[in-house]
Amino acid sequence: MTSRPVEKQTLAICALVHVVQDGMGAMLYVLAPVLAGALGLSYAQVGLIKATRSATSSLFELPSGLLAERVGERRLLGFGLASAGLAYLCLAMAERFGPVMLCVAIAGVGGAFQHALSSSVLSRSHADTTRLSALGLYNSAGDAGKLLFTALFGVLIGAGIAWNLIVAAFGLTAFLLAAVVWVQLRRLGVGEAHPRLTGSATGTSTRDWGMKDRTGFVAVCSSISLDTCVQSGFLVFLPFLFAEKGVSVGGASFAVVLTLLGGTFGKAGCGYLAQRLGFRLSLTLIQCATALGISFLLVAPVGPSFVALPVLGLFLQGSTSITYGAVSELFRNDRQSRGFGLVYSVSSIAGVFGPIVFGLVGDHQGLRAAAAMMILLSLLAIPPVFFFQSGRAAMASDSN
Repeated sequence: MTSRPVEKQTLAICALVHVVQDGMGAMLYVLAPVLAGALGLSYAQVGLIKATRSATSSLFELPSGLLAERVGERRLLGFGLASAGLAYLCLAMAERFGPVMLCVAIAGVGGAFQHALSSSVLSRSHADTTRLSALGLYNSAGDAGKLLFTALFGVLIGAGIAWNLIVAAFGLTAFLLAAVVWVQLRRLGVGEAHPRLTGSATGTSTRDWGMKDRTGFVAVCSSISLDTCVQSGFLVFLPFLFAEKGVSVGGASFAVVLTLLGGTFGKAGCGYLAQRLGFRLSLTLIQCATALGISFLLVAPVGPSFVALPVLGLFLQGSTSITYGAVSELFRNDRQSRGFGLVYSVSSIAGVFGPIVFGLVGDHQGLRAAAAMMILLSLLAIPPVFFFQSGRAAMASDSN
């Protein structure tokens, strides 16, 4: 069994990867208004930028989990950081919509090589008693990165620094961190290639996904998909909603920061809520609160809207700690990397359609209509949870 010091150091490294990768991805939310003004983009084009990153991530989330079983997670974590870093260095030099899209696509590929890999590393390196808490802390680290990078971007752009210099600095940070992560994980002896499994040795096939509850898995993926559509679409168009209220570009970027601030606490708090109330009730309450929060934002003036954003962010993004927390119990320990890869692939695909659909609705019907659609999808994420069977119950039935 892995020692506690190694567990803590592994968690710290994986959390750092999450901070940087998710931080650079979230930077697109506050970079979007700047690019829209500089390049004259429509709402649909803005949505397409975020959707492109999600699309390329979705294509490589599952392959990254499968590939990790052959070459190990640590090499791929370093590759993902290096790829994303180079992409953002190139993005800093892009001056047209086409090159911007290409750079964002490459960044999406790099971003795919982290969620499933880090989740697998943590699941296999931590004891059963610390696994869920480690995954929860890792999950919240991503929101801390989103908050950090978007806040830094807002402060620096407000100070008059050119957006391309800021983007280049972030890209260089990720590129240099790639080597640090690989060296440290190698020193700890984690993230190595998985032992090859054979049917005669384990009674299972290497093609076996190790899924304990297929119905529960489909239910969780359905809720995650709808929830991700709302999260990605809301954060993309939140600055534009505040711009319609007469808020400046800097103030609109600050709205994203406040929302992510609430999400950081929500990721940690909602995990504890799920432990006390259970998966179904906790997710139902959170999704209803999200719908109410977006509704309030549409009718409230600027001041109360800013005050409500951290609370809305808590509900909006905290839901993922409830849904993703169930995934580790739905797959056997030797199939964690492909299990998380499959789930994050589904989530990334949902993140593709959300910004595009909401952008098209915004272009033709206005942003308020797009926000109303987000409210509806938040509520539609509730019914699938009633088909979910807990991972522990699934294990019990599987053994009988």
